[in-house]
Amino acid sequence: MTVKDVVANADLATFNKIDESGLDKFTKLSNFEVSAIFLEYAAKNIRNNRVINAGRGNPNWINTTARLANQKLVNFGVEESKRTFERDDGAMAGFIEGEGVADRFLATLSDTDSTDQFLRSAFDYCVDKLGFDKDAFVKELLDGVIGNNYPVPSRALKYTEQILNAYLQKNLYKGVDLAGETDVFPTEGGTAAMVYLFQELKQSHILNPGDTIAINSPIFTPYLQIPELAEYNLKIVKLAADEDDNWQMTDEQMDTLKDPSIKGFFDVNPTNPSARAYSPHTLDKFKEVVEANPNLVVISDDVYGTFADDYQSIYAAIPHNTLLVYSFSKLYGATGQRLGLIAANKNNVCDRIIKEVTNNDKSVKDAMEKRYAMVVPEPNEMKFIDRTVADSRAIGLYHTSGLSTPQQIMMDLFALNSLITDDVDDYLLTSKKVVNYRYHALWDEIGVNVDNSHANTKYYTLVDIYDLVEKVHGEEFGKYFRSQYSYLSFPYRLAKEFGAVVMDASGFGARKGYVRISLANLTSDDYRDLAKCIKSLIDEYYMEFQQDQKA
Repeated sequence: MTVKDVVANADLATFNKIDESGLDKFTKLSNFEVSAIFLEYAAKNIRNNRVINAGRGNPNWINTTARLANQKLVNFGVEESKRTFERDDGAMAGFIEGEGVADRFLATLSDTDSTDQFLRSAFDYCVDKLGFDKDAFVKELLDGVIGNNYPVPSRALKYTEQILNAYLQKNLYKGVDLAGETDVFPTEGGTAAMVYLFQELKQSHILNPGDTIAINSPIFTPYLQIPELAEYNLKIVKLAADEDDNWQMTDEQMDTLKDPSIKGFFDVNPTNPSARAYSPHTLDKFKEVVEANPNLVVISDDVYGTFADDYQSIYAAIPHNTLLVYSFSKLYGATGQRLGLIAANKNNVCDRIIKEVTNNDKSVKDAMEKRYAMVVPEPNEMKFIDRTVADSRAIGLYHTSGLSTPQQIMMDLFALNSLITDDVDDYLLTSKKVVNYRYHALWDEIGVNVDNSHANTKYYTLVDIYDLVEKVHGEEFGKYFRSQYSYLSFPYRLAKEFGAVVMDASGFGARKGYVRISLANLTSDDYRDLAKCIKSLIDEYYMEFQQDQKA
């Protein structure tokens, strides 16, 4: 829409009705909370437009294969339970017998049903390639999907851990063989993984109040917020990546991590919200960093790793220093199921630091021994990842800890959806194509050149509103816009007038003026319409600028 069109439609009159005087009250809120409030405004927008909500990262697709397979396992598991005993009305059955269960399961699978074919391929992969005992594996699947036993072992079911390791190996490590030397703890989504790690890093005296950590920003907001809470009270060095560097940290910023006073580095890779994966050069720099600062603990959140071409995790570059967080929520459309994990190398820096701390401080050693003595016979030999499990359930409930078994089996099935493919994972490719189409729909309509590099996941995109208004209407207007309007003005008016919601990106650590747009939850047509709303709003601001110039 041009300025002339706006004038013809008398949009300036509408524009001037919007009161911005209360925006200051939003500046201390989380950007997620602000976005939720703006969504309420959008629902009652002045133009009576349909709402376009590009503020949240929930994908609008799901993986059907694993879900249908899960249902078949439930049905078969119930029938197997009836083999031991069944009440007359069918409302109660017994337990699953392991002997011969694999053959009975395979006998139920047809050669024509696609879900049955998936289950057969998954079974063959696990038995032939991973070397599972067929009856023990099927029994774990069935008991797990029904949820009739406590999680045993509590950290991860035996075969689940091996499947998850194979999945991480295939999708995140890019040829570096780490599956056999990695411990996995399935968690209630990536969010629980974050919470448990923060808790344990403090509990194990790896990060103490007053310690210094570094954070690469822009980053998922909680990584900035949690360290500042009173119970952690960590000092933060922000290593802010810049769009001019394609959102990569510079060598100078990487060198900052070599300082031994920096105890931890927290990172989302590929980034949220700037959607870029680290380059091979940056990954090599991490190797330099840990040579200089061998006790550096890195948390790498790899939730979006599968959306980047040729992706490699920081964990693959520096496995002994990295705690890996992953979630199945984005790729498989499972945000409500809460399916995440923590992965740590069997020889990791956290275990080494714990030994150093307990050897050097008798009071800490005695406190830790007393804390874990109720759950293990050799408390000071307990691994960091197992302490994380125990502390996730306040020690006393360690014997009933662990992610619910139905959730673990769902993770198995999502992982096997990828593992049974040879070189080309069609589901993964389709997911990447979906966000790519939407990315181009938005930016082509805006009329700005785009980044098609391998590092760009395109799951999110950042729009620098300050830069965009200057590109559209010139430098003088750009200066006026910066000086006259709050950084929240644009997303506020976009919601209140047009019914379109984007998220302020300053809460992620980006410069004020950036907004984050999720490319996961709308159609390509929606993103074209969103781009039109953005351009129309820019034109309206320009009209006000022209009026001020004439006054």
